[in-house]
Amino acid sequence: MSRHEKSPELKEKIAILPDTPGVYMYFDAEGNVIYVGKAKNLKRRVSSYFNRTHDVLRTNLLVSNIADMKYIVVPTEQDALNLENSMIKEYKPRYNVLLKDDKSYPWIVVTNEMYPRVFITRQHIKDGSKYYGPYTNAGVAKTVLDLIGELYPVRTCRLPLTPEYIAKGKGRLCLQYHIKKCKGCCTGAIDEKTYNGYITRIRQILRGETQELLAYLREEMQRLAAELRFEEAQELKNSYRLIDNYQSHSVIVSQTIGDVDVFGFDDDGGNDVYVNYMHVRHGAVVRSVTLRYKRSLEESRAQILGYAMEEIRQSLDVAYDEIIVSEAPDMEMSDITFTIPRRGDKAKLLEVSEKNARQYRIDDLKHLERHNPEERTNRLLERIQSDFHLTELPRHIECFDNSNIQGTNPVASCVVFRDGKPSKKDYRHFNIKTVEGPDDFASMKEVLTRRYSRLMEEGQCLPQLIVVDGGKGQLSSAVEALEDMGLRGTIAVVGIAKRLEEIYFPGDSVPLYIDKNSETLRVVQHLRDEAHRFGITHHRNRRSKSALVSELDNVRGIGPVTAQTLLQHFKSVKRIREASATEIAAVIGPAKAKIITEALGVK
Repeated sequence: MSRHEKSPELKEKIAILPDTPGVYMYFDAEGNVIYVGKAKNLKRRVSSYFNRTHDVLRTNLLVSNIADMKYIVVPTEQDALNLENSMIKEYKPRYNVLLKDDKSYPWIVVTNEMYPRVFITRQHIKDGSKYYGPYTNAGVAKTVLDLIGELYPVRTCRLPLTPEYIAKGKGRLCLQYHIKKCKGCCTGAIDEKTYNGYITRIRQILRGETQELLAYLREEMQRLAAELRFEEAQELKNSYRLIDNYQSHSVIVSQTIGDVDVFGFDDDGGNDVYVNYMHVRHGAVVRSVTLRYKRSLEESRAQILGYAMEEIRQSLDVAYDEIIVSEAPDMEMSDITFTIPRRGDKAKLLEVSEKNARQYRIDDLKHLERHNPEERTNRLLERIQSDFHLTELPRHIECFDNSNIQGTNPVASCVVFRDGKPSKKDYRHFNIKTVEGPDDFASMKEVLTRRYSRLMEEGQCLPQLIVVDGGKGQLSSAVEALEDMGLRGTIAVVGIAKRLEEIYFPGDSVPLYIDKNSETLRVVQHLRDEAHRFGITHHRNRRSKSALVSELDNVRGIGPVTAQTLLQHFKSVKRIREASATEIAAVIGPAKAKIITEALGVK
């Protein structure tokens, strides 16, 4: 293999990348990290490296040295930016721009003092102060700080304020006091309780609870606009947008977490179980590994979690101290604290780990389906079988829908799916024959009776599942039709109601609500939409045909063949009226032409 040619394994990884935010890492042939990058869309960004020749020589050199790649998915693009920053510092890849001063993104700190200060910093000092961020956009951090200063008069001086210092009277009121930006903390002009009330509200804003700040900005914009101070109002509007869009907190880089290890679990109850490991160092994620296990003896989640922890400890030489998990492992591990978070930063970090485990399951399924397309079909049908509690795989599904407008031209449609896909050659439509007026229930019963009576007479295979477009009423009519034909229990039948996508089962008044992202629901919706489209098209054609020939059909002495001949020649009843008796006679003869001219008032 040439230096520029990529292995099939690497090509496969790139082909099945997710369309989500994340960080990707490129490795050389020796397994060293040579580049770390962030992406709003991992698939699009990573693919762009390999599908063209780059103008920059350094980028072409990077691509030629890539032997493998890994990625970590994160909730947002800003989280990807934070994670990229921390991983560049951890691995120092040769093709990344080096961070000359090794500074991190800015934070806003609320100091641990008698009268706390609030300011921007890039340094973290463990003195009990509270840090908020990081802010990937320094302009946003400055805007937040400036607006907090407008709202609350917190001190900006660096005086070592203590009860003793204030008691000695060394403080002097400065300009900030006179312009009402400070309440005179240095002289004790404001009591500590009142000042801490300001700090409590500032902490809320820095935690992302920005409604109070946004409300203040809205009021100020409206006031300035009313005073025709439009330039100042526009400046506030720009600040409003920044605050409305900014993220005050990152789980990927957090001062509240410290050094921990995270194990996220993805288990759908099958044989394959995925465990994601994340190592957090100095509050930042610096490593992520996902392992796959196959159950052989119905091992529990706790057992598999224990296996994963031991494998990571041995292969990566990790010394655990605190481990964040969704449940404790089934093994003895002394001197280790297991944290099972329910809320807060650690719970969010666990969610990120579980999301990565779930994404690797999806990638494995994509890989399998690319090499064995039948596998996806079988998996899909197994999911439908499980969700609907069927006794066999629903390889043949049929869906029915009624169409009529105020009882006119009632029709019904039947669409057929085989192996989860439309089989359009098997679609059928029905003109309702025995039902008078708009009666969807009776129409449904008639159509199912006609459909399956004919299939049985012709010896054709019956479907494993029938889907009825409608709620409990249509479903009951379908069940009656199957009972009358002796098919109740032979074919499963469900109804889907339009409003909330509720699935109804015979004899059960409580509907099933399937997950909106479920493949089962997507198939059922596709069936329903196809049946509706096919039925509406047929109904529209019937109405159009009826409207065209109705006037000619009502003319005594004119049969359907003559009416069709006229319409084929003149194209419409309107043009027949506009034609002369001689022109009509030339088409259908003088005798019938006389009848037509009298009936339609042709001159």
